[in-house]
Amino acid sequence: MAGAAALTVLLVIAASAAWLHLELTTPYYNAPSNEVFVEISRGLDTEKIAKLLVESGILRYRLPFITYLRFTNNAGRIKAGEYRFSGPASPKQITQRLILGDVYYRALTIPEGLTARETIELLARNGFGVIEEMESLLLKTDWISDVNPDAENLEGYLFPETYHFGRKADSAQIINTLVEQFRKQYREIVAEFPLRTGWDTSQIVILASMIEKEVQKAEERPIVSSVFYNRLERKMPLACDATIIYALKLGGTYNGNIRKVDLSMESPYNSYRNRGLPPGPIANPGADSLRAALNPAETQYLYYVSRNDGTHVFSKTYREHQRAVDRYQRSGSRR
Repeated sequence: MAGAAALTVLLVIAASAAWLHLELTTPYYNAPSNEVFVEISRGLDTEKIAKLLVESGILRYRLPFITYLRFTNNAGRIKAGEYRFSGPASPKQITQRLILGDVYYRALTIPEGLTARETIELLARNGFGVIEEMESLLLKTDWISDVNPDAENLEGYLFPETYHFGRKADSAQIINTLVEQFRKQYREIVAEFPLRTGWDTSQIVILASMIEKEVQKAEERPIVSSVFYNRLERKMPLACDATIIYALKLGGTYNGNIRKVDLSMESPYNSYRNRGLPPGPIANPGADSLRAALNPAETQYLYYVSRNDGTHVFSKTYREHQRAVDRYQRSGSRR
Protein backbone atom coordinates (compact mmCIF):
# COMPACT_ATOMS: atom_id res chain seq x y z
CA MET A 1 0.00 0.00 0.00
CA ALA A 2 2.79 2.38 0.86
CA GLY A 3 4.42 1.69 -2.50
CA ALA A 4 1.15 2.35 -4.30
CA ALA A 5 0.68 5.62 -2.41
CA ALA A 6 4.22 6.71 -3.25
CA LEU A 7 3.65 5.85 -6.89
CA THR A 8 0.43 7.84 -6.88
CA VAL A 9 2.25 10.85 -5.43
CA LEU A 10 4.96 10.55 -8.06
CA LEU A 11 2.35 10.31 -10.81
CA VAL A 12 0.57 13.40 -9.47
CA ILE A 13 3.84 15.30 -9.31
CA ALA A 14 4.77 14.22 -12.81
CA ALA A 15 1.35 15.13 -14.16
CA SER A 16 1.48 18.49 -12.41
CA ALA A 17 4.95 19.17 -13.81
CA ALA A 18 3.82 18.19 -17.29
CA TRP A 19 0.75 20.42 -16.99
CA LEU A 20 2.87 23.29 -15.66
CA HIS A 21 5.37 22.94 -18.49
CA LEU A 22 2.58 22.80 -21.06
CA GLU A 23 0.86 25.88 -19.63
CA LEU A 24 4.10 27.85 -19.44
CA THR A 25 4.96 27.19 -23.07
CA THR A 26 1.51 27.36 -24.68
CA PRO A 27 0.56 30.73 -26.22
CA TYR A 28 -2.72 32.18 -25.02
CA TYR A 29 -4.78 35.25 -25.80
CA ASN A 30 -8.39 35.84 -24.85
CA ALA A 31 -8.55 39.63 -24.63
CA PRO A 32 -11.81 41.33 -25.74
CA SER A 33 -10.05 43.19 -28.61
CA ASN A 34 -7.09 42.89 -30.98
CA GLU A 35 -4.95 44.83 -28.53
CA VAL A 36 -5.13 45.42 -24.84
CA PHE A 37 -3.11 47.66 -22.53
CA VAL A 38 -2.23 46.57 -19.02
CA GLU A 39 -0.90 49.07 -16.48
CA ILE A 40 1.38 47.53 -13.86
CA SER A 41 1.82 49.93 -10.98
CA ARG A 42 5.07 50.29 -9.09
CA GLY A 43 5.19 47.97 -6.07
CA LEU A 44 2.37 45.66 -7.25
CA ASP A 45 2.96 42.13 -5.91
CA THR A 46 3.16 38.99 -8.04
CA GLU A 47 -0.31 37.67 -7.15
CA LYS A 48 -2.00 40.94 -8.08
CA ILE A 49 -0.04 41.18 -11.34
CA ALA A 50 -1.12 37.63 -12.22
CA LYS A 51 -4.76 38.43 -11.37
CA LEU A 52 -4.61 41.55 -13.55
CA LEU A 53 -3.21 39.60 -16.51
CA VAL A 54 -5.84 36.86 -16.17
CA GLU A 55 -8.66 39.42 -15.99
CA SER A 56 -7.26 41.13 -19.10
CA GLY A 57 -7.27 37.86 -21.06
CA ILE A 58 -3.48 37.67 -21.32
CA LEU A 59 -3.03 34.62 -19.05
CA ARG A 60 -5.30 31.58 -18.76
CA TYR A 61 -4.28 30.75 -15.20
CA ARG A 62 -2.38 32.56 -12.44
CA LEU A 63 -0.54 29.57 -10.98
CA PRO A 64 1.95 28.81 -13.82
CA PHE A 65 2.95 32.47 -14.05
CA ILE A 66 3.43 32.83 -10.28
CA THR A 67 5.26 29.52 -9.96
CA TYR A 68 7.62 30.33 -12.81
CA LEU A 69 8.48 33.76 -11.37
CA ARG A 70 9.23 32.29 -7.95
CA PHE A 71 11.16 29.30 -9.29
CA THR A 72 13.40 31.58 -11.36
CA ASN A 73 13.80 34.16 -8.53
CA ASN A 74 12.27 36.89 -10.71
CA ALA A 75 9.25 37.72 -8.56
CA GLY A 76 10.57 41.18 -7.67
CA ARG A 77 12.05 42.08 -11.04
CA ILE A 78 8.94 43.03 -12.99
CA LYS A 79 9.15 46.62 -14.28
CA ALA A 80 6.29 49.01 -13.73
CA GLY A 81 4.60 50.63 -16.71
CA GLU A 82 1.97 50.16 -19.38
CA TYR A 83 2.28 47.07 -21.57
CA ARG A 84 0.60 46.41 -24.91
CA PHE A 85 -0.54 42.90 -25.83
CA SER A 86 -1.88 42.11 -29.29
CA GLY A 87 -1.68 38.36 -29.76
CA PRO A 88 -1.01 34.96 -28.23
CA ALA A 89 2.06 34.58 -26.03
CA SER A 90 3.09 32.01 -23.47
CA PRO A 91 3.44 32.85 -19.77
CA LYS A 92 7.22 32.43 -20.12
CA GLN A 93 7.31 34.97 -22.96
CA ILE A 94 5.09 37.38 -21.05
CA THR A 95 7.30 37.03 -17.98
CA GLN A 96 10.40 37.86 -20.02
CA ARG A 97 8.72 40.98 -21.42
CA LEU A 98 7.75 42.17 -17.96
CA ILE A 99 11.24 41.60 -16.57
CA LEU A 100 12.87 43.39 -19.51
CA GLY A 101 10.48 46.31 -19.04
CA ASP A 102 9.15 46.19 -22.59
CA VAL A 103 6.83 49.07 -21.75
CA TYR A 104 4.65 50.51 -24.50
CA TYR A 105 5.77 53.88 -25.86
CA ARG A 106 4.91 55.85 -28.95
CA ALA A 107 7.81 57.51 -30.73
CA LEU A 108 7.93 60.92 -32.41
CA THR A 109 10.90 62.74 -33.94
CA ILE A 110 10.87 66.52 -33.59
CA PRO A 111 13.23 67.96 -36.22
CA GLU A 112 15.64 70.83 -35.60
CA GLY A 113 14.56 74.34 -36.47
CA LEU A 114 10.83 74.22 -35.80
CA THR A 115 9.29 77.14 -33.94
CA ALA A 116 7.52 76.46 -30.67
CA ARG A 117 4.17 76.77 -32.44
CA GLU A 118 5.21 74.37 -35.19
CA THR A 119 6.46 71.94 -32.53
CA ILE A 120 3.17 71.74 -30.63
CA GLU A 121 1.27 71.47 -33.92
CA LEU A 122 3.43 68.48 -34.86
CA LEU A 123 2.85 66.91 -31.45
CA ALA A 124 -0.91 67.39 -31.57
CA ARG A 125 -1.12 66.17 -35.18
CA ASN A 126 0.47 62.90 -34.09
CA GLY A 127 -1.78 62.45 -31.09
CA PHE A 128 0.53 63.78 -28.39
CA GLY A 129 -1.02 66.30 -26.00
CA VAL A 130 -3.85 68.77 -26.51
CA ILE A 131 -2.88 71.79 -28.58
CA GLU A 132 -4.85 74.30 -26.48
CA GLU A 133 -3.17 73.02 -23.32
CA MET A 134 0.27 73.08 -24.95
CA GLU A 135 -0.29 76.66 -26.14
CA SER A 136 -0.78 77.68 -22.52
CA LEU A 137 2.22 75.64 -21.41
CA LEU A 138 4.46 77.56 -23.83
CA LEU A 139 4.04 80.44 -21.38
CA LYS A 140 5.46 78.40 -18.47
CA THR A 141 8.59 80.51 -18.36
CA ASP A 142 9.22 79.50 -14.74
CA TRP A 143 10.54 76.23 -16.23
CA ILE A 144 13.47 78.20 -17.70
CA SER A 145 13.62 81.22 -15.40
CA ASP A 146 17.07 80.21 -14.17
CA VAL A 147 18.28 80.11 -17.80
CA ASN A 148 16.45 83.16 -19.11
CA PRO A 149 14.59 85.19 -16.47
CA ASP A 150 13.28 87.55 -19.15
CA ALA A 151 11.84 84.91 -21.48
CA GLU A 152 8.28 85.51 -22.64
CA ASN A 153 7.73 81.89 -23.72
CA LEU A 154 9.53 78.59 -24.28
CA GLU A 155 10.67 79.38 -27.82
CA GLY A 156 14.15 77.94 -28.27
CA TYR A 157 13.93 75.56 -25.30
CA LEU A 158 11.94 72.65 -26.79
CA PHE A 159 14.81 70.39 -27.73
CA PRO A 160 14.56 68.61 -31.11
CA GLU A 161 14.94 64.88 -30.54
CA THR A 162 13.21 61.51 -30.96
CA TYR A 163 10.94 61.06 -27.96
CA HIS A 164 9.08 58.07 -26.55
CA PHE A 165 5.90 58.80 -24.64
CA GLY A 166 3.39 56.51 -22.97
CA ARG A 167 -0.24 56.65 -24.06
CA LYS A 168 -1.23 58.50 -20.92
CA ALA A 169 1.44 61.21 -21.09
CA ASP A 170 -0.36 64.53 -20.74
CA SER A 171 0.47 67.89 -22.28
CA ALA A 172 2.47 69.08 -19.27
CA GLN A 173 4.58 65.90 -19.15
CA ILE A 174 5.31 66.18 -22.87
CA ILE A 175 6.34 69.85 -22.93
CA ASN A 176 8.31 69.51 -19.71
CA THR A 177 10.16 66.51 -21.16
CA LEU A 178 11.25 68.63 -24.15
CA VAL A 179 12.44 71.42 -21.85
CA GLU A 180 14.33 69.00 -19.60
CA GLN A 181 15.99 67.45 -22.63
CA PHE A 182 17.21 70.94 -23.60
CA ARG A 183 18.66 71.36 -20.12
CA LYS A 184 20.42 67.99 -20.28
CA GLN A 185 21.90 68.54 -23.73
CA TYR A 186 22.87 72.14 -23.05
CA ARG A 187 24.67 71.25 -19.79
CA GLU A 188 26.72 68.63 -21.63
CA ILE A 189 27.63 71.04 -24.45
CA VAL A 190 28.57 73.89 -22.08
CA ALA A 191 30.78 71.48 -20.14
CA GLU A 192 32.70 71.00 -23.40
CA PHE A 193 32.53 74.62 -24.62
CA PRO A 194 32.10 77.05 -21.70
CA LEU A 195 30.31 80.36 -22.13
CA ARG A 196 32.44 83.23 -23.39
CA THR A 197 32.90 86.33 -21.28
CA GLY A 198 29.95 88.67 -21.73
CA TRP A 199 27.61 85.96 -23.03
CA ASP A 200 24.77 84.22 -21.24
CA THR A 201 22.63 81.20 -22.08
CA SER A 202 19.77 83.29 -23.43
CA GLN A 203 22.06 84.94 -26.00
CA ILE A 204 23.58 81.60 -26.99
CA VAL A 205 20.15 80.08 -27.60
CA ILE A 206 19.12 83.07 -29.72
CA LEU A 207 22.30 82.83 -31.79
CA ALA A 208 21.99 79.05 -32.11
CA SER A 209 18.41 79.40 -33.34
CA MET A 210 19.58 81.75 -36.11
CA ILE A 211 22.37 79.37 -37.10
CA GLU A 212 19.86 76.50 -37.14
CA LYS A 213 17.59 78.29 -39.59
CA GLU A 214 20.36 79.61 -41.82
CA VAL A 215 22.55 76.52 -42.28
CA GLN A 216 21.90 73.05 -43.69
CA LYS A 217 25.42 71.60 -43.57
CA ALA A 218 26.74 70.86 -40.08
CA GLU A 219 30.31 71.74 -41.08
CA GLU A 220 29.22 75.29 -42.01
CA ARG A 221 27.53 76.07 -38.70
CA PRO A 222 30.73 77.23 -36.89
CA ILE A 223 31.61 79.41 -39.92
CA VAL A 224 28.21 81.12 -40.01
CA SER A 225 28.51 81.51 -36.24
CA SER A 226 31.82 83.31 -36.78
CA VAL A 227 30.15 85.67 -39.27
CA PHE A 228 27.56 86.63 -36.66
CA TYR A 229 30.21 87.08 -33.97
CA ASN A 230 32.32 89.24 -36.29
CA ARG A 231 29.36 91.43 -37.21
CA LEU A 232 28.32 91.80 -33.58
CA GLU A 233 31.85 92.91 -32.63
CA ARG A 234 31.71 95.56 -35.36
CA LYS A 235 28.17 96.58 -34.36
CA MET A 236 26.92 95.69 -37.84
CA PRO A 237 23.30 94.51 -38.33
CA LEU A 238 23.23 90.74 -38.55
CA ALA A 239 21.07 90.89 -41.71
CA CYS A 240 19.69 87.39 -41.19
CA ASP A 241 16.79 86.41 -43.45
CA ALA A 242 15.56 83.85 -40.92
CA THR A 243 14.70 86.63 -38.45
CA ILE A 244 12.56 88.32 -41.12
CA ILE A 245 10.75 85.04 -41.75
CA TYR A 246 10.12 84.64 -38.03
CA ALA A 247 8.72 88.17 -37.80
CA LEU A 248 6.41 87.46 -40.73
CA LYS A 249 5.28 84.20 -39.09
CA LEU A 250 4.48 86.07 -35.88
CA GLY A 251 2.32 88.42 -37.91
CA GLY A 252 0.71 85.55 -39.82
CA THR A 253 1.83 86.98 -43.17
CA TYR A 254 4.62 84.62 -44.24
CA ASN A 255 3.86 82.95 -47.58
CA GLY A 256 7.21 81.31 -48.27
CA ASN A 257 8.87 84.38 -49.78
CA ILE A 258 10.67 87.48 -48.54
CA ARG A 259 9.99 90.72 -50.42
CA LYS A 260 12.34 93.69 -50.48
CA VAL A 261 9.80 95.71 -48.50
CA ASP A 262 9.91 93.10 -45.72
CA LEU A 263 13.53 94.02 -45.01
CA SER A 264 12.40 97.41 -43.70
CA MET A 265 9.43 96.13 -41.67
CA GLU A 266 8.92 97.40 -38.13
CA SER A 267 9.77 94.49 -35.86
CA PRO A 268 12.28 93.87 -33.07
CA TYR A 269 13.14 90.69 -35.01
CA ASN A 270 14.18 92.62 -38.12
CA SER A 271 17.94 92.07 -38.02
CA TYR A 272 18.40 94.27 -41.10
CA ARG A 273 17.20 97.36 -39.25
CA ASN A 274 18.21 96.55 -35.67
CA ARG A 275 21.73 95.92 -34.45
CA GLY A 276 22.54 93.13 -32.06
CA LEU A 277 20.68 89.90 -31.43
CA PRO A 278 16.90 89.72 -31.77
CA PRO A 279 14.93 89.77 -28.49
CA GLY A 280 14.41 86.00 -28.42
CA PRO A 281 15.08 82.73 -30.24
CA ILE A 282 13.47 82.27 -33.65
CA ALA A 283 13.36 78.45 -33.53
CA ASN A 284 14.39 75.48 -31.43
CA PRO A 285 18.06 74.73 -32.16
CA GLY A 286 19.69 71.31 -32.09
CA ALA A 287 22.98 70.25 -30.53
CA ASP A 288 25.14 71.13 -33.57
CA SER A 289 23.86 74.71 -33.65
CA LEU A 290 24.30 75.13 -29.89
CA ARG A 291 27.90 73.92 -30.22
CA ALA A 292 28.49 76.32 -33.11
CA ALA A 293 27.10 79.23 -31.10
CA LEU A 294 29.39 78.39 -28.19
CA ASN A 295 32.41 77.54 -30.34
CA PRO A 296 32.52 79.61 -33.56
CA ALA A 297 35.26 79.13 -36.11
CA GLU A 298 38.11 81.65 -36.13
CA THR A 299 37.54 83.64 -39.34
CA GLN A 300 37.42 87.18 -40.64
CA TYR A 301 34.26 86.57 -42.66
CA LEU A 302 31.52 89.17 -42.53
CA TYR A 303 29.22 87.92 -45.30
CA TYR A 304 27.84 84.76 -46.83
CA VAL A 305 25.57 83.91 -49.74
CA SER A 306 23.86 80.67 -50.65
CA ARG A 307 25.09 78.63 -53.60
CA ASN A 308 21.55 77.23 -53.89
CA ASP A 309 22.79 73.72 -53.12
CA GLY A 310 22.78 73.89 -49.32
CA THR A 311 26.25 75.44 -49.08
CA HIS A 312 27.48 79.04 -48.88
CA VAL A 313 30.21 81.31 -50.22
CA PHE A 314 31.86 83.28 -47.41
CA SER A 315 33.46 86.69 -47.91
CA LYS A 316 35.62 89.05 -45.85
CA THR A 317 34.73 92.25 -47.73
CA TYR A 318 31.56 93.70 -49.17
CA ARG A 319 33.13 93.79 -52.63
CA GLU A 320 33.87 90.05 -52.52
CA HIS A 321 30.39 89.42 -51.21
CA GLN A 322 28.79 91.48 -53.96
CA ARG A 323 30.60 89.47 -56.61
CA ALA A 324 29.30 86.25 -55.01
CA VAL A 325 25.78 87.68 -54.83
CA ASP A 326 25.90 88.72 -58.48
CA ARG A 327 27.01 85.23 -59.46
CA TYR A 328 24.52 83.22 -57.44
CA GLN A 329 21.55 85.56 -57.73
CA ARG A 330 21.39 84.61 -61.37
CA SER A 331 20.58 81.11 -60.15
CA GLY A 332 17.80 82.39 -57.96
CA SER A 333 19.42 83.38 -54.66
CA ARG A 334 18.28 86.72 -53.27
CA ARG A 335 20.70 87.17 -50.39
